[in-house]
Amino acid sequence: MTSKIFRSILTASVTVLAATLIIITGFLYDYFTQIQREQLKDELYIASVGTENAGIEYLEDISLKNYRLTLIDKDGKVLFDSVKDVSEMENHLNREEIKEAFEKGKGSSSRYSSTLTEKTLYEAILLSDGTVLRISVSRASGMTLMLGMVYPIIIIAIIAIVLSAVLANKMSKRITEPLNKLDLDNPLENDTYEEITPLLKRISRQNSKIERKVAELKRKKDEFAYVTDNMREGLVLMDKDKHILSINPAAMTLFGADENCIGNEFITIDRKHDMIYAIDKALSDGHCEIKAIYNEREYQFEISRIENENDVVGTVLLAFDITEQANAERMRREFSANVSHELKTPLQSITGSAELMENGLVKPEDMPRFIGHIHKEAKRLVTLVDDIIRLSQLDEGGDMPKEEVSLYAVAKDVFETLKNSAKEKNISLDISGDNGNIFGVKHLLYEIIYNLCDNAINYNTDGGKVDVTISENDKEVTLSVSDTGIGIPSEHQQRIFERFYRVDKSHSKKSGGTGLGLSIVKHAVLFHKGRISVDSAENKGTTITVTFPKTK
Repeated sequence: MTSKIFRSILTASVTVLAATLIIITGFLYDYFTQIQREQLKDELYIASVGTENAGIEYLEDISLKNYRLTLIDKDGKVLFDSVKDVSEMENHLNREEIKEAFEKGKGSSSRYSSTLTEKTLYEAILLSDGTVLRISVSRASGMTLMLGMVYPIIIIAIIAIVLSAVLANKMSKRITEPLNKLDLDNPLENDTYEEITPLLKRISRQNSKIERKVAELKRKKDEFAYVTDNMREGLVLMDKDKHILSINPAAMTLFGADENCIGNEFITIDRKHDMIYAIDKALSDGHCEIKAIYNEREYQFEISRIENENDVVGTVLLAFDITEQANAERMRREFSANVSHELKTPLQSITGSAELMENGLVKPEDMPRFIGHIHKEAKRLVTLVDDIIRLSQLDEGGDMPKEEVSLYAVAKDVFETLKNSAKEKNISLDISGDNGNIFGVKHLLYEIIYNLCDNAINYNTDGGKVDVTISENDKEVTLSVSDTGIGIPSEHQQRIFERFYRVDKSHSKKSGGTGLGLSIVKHAVLFHKGRISVDSAENKGTTITVTFPKTK
């Protein structure tokens, strides 16, 4: 801006200087021309008086250096000329000043030379004898005068330009200094030119508008960051060239990346061919979905193209952890297969026995045994169906009525139910500890203790023992069921709570178990937000500990 002001001032100064020189030169030239013409008239008058008195001899005796005298008769013939030979001169009747003198008594004119370097002034007067006396003088033209003054003009112009440049430089700095010191953050607090006050007001309004927009953008950015940072799903935003624009913490953990990956291509954090192909497909087709394993967990990736006014601007990648769903689906399939198998076995046994009886192939003395077998398998079938129903209820997670329950009292009820079964296998039952009052679903707590104690009896040794211990503090209630049975090998301990999983299938069949007892225990414990652990060694017994939080 300073340079523009400097150039403007300098240009204006030089223009004014040139115009001034031209105007002054013109006025001076006209002024001195007028003075010279008046002098020329005076000289002509003196010469005319002398000529009137002494005739042409007067003109011949006059010696003039700057002026030229010419005498012309009424026919235009030159009678006398102080410079040239009259015999060589042409007729002057058509000259402007001569014609005017014959008509009006006096005449004036001026003419430029052929080269325009000189201008001649003419004055003529009519004498009493009918002749015309003319006087003329030559002077330099305005152009010649300007050319003759070129060196002084150049010197003056240089001095003027230098002075103008110095003054323009100082003036431009003085003009721009207040502008350079403007506080644009607080435009209305500036003390500067009144002419820019409207501009400063507009800047102030614009600043307020920008501040509101920035605040709104920051709020939206913070909201976006808060949402994406707390998402369990991985989120990656990319431009059309697959450069990462944004990535949330879940995606960083998934791909093993950090914030330094922003701005880099997606291939720098994941080189899997399937993923790169899926992104390319989403860019071309609009959407793509794939599944892949990362860190021993299964993820579903949904990649969508982002468009703005029909132009592709990038892609968004969402990663969903579907490990639990996949496991649940696998368990559902296994459960369906196991249920089919478990239901089929007793039904086949019942059907086979019934067919033998129907066809009269059973002896009368064997009828009680076959009827007992059918009853046993039917009872087993009913137990299996009941267990399946219980698991279904637990899976649905519906609301169940809760109440204050004493685990000690529930354990005593379980012992009363299982005492005959324990007596048949010579197993002693013992309960000790605190009341263990918790707020829960009584029949589920009964199922937990019943299944744990039933397993402890069925998988115990002859003359063994089952101990139930209940302890509590201000925050938790702990139930421990210990036996002196065959124990659980370490490689099976992580799977005993799976549905239909059996460590010793032959023993399970013999004991009549459905394979769902411990699975029911696990789900019932989870329903009460408890935790369960197993401590067992082969042939050294098993202790299963369940811890419940005290809630109201």
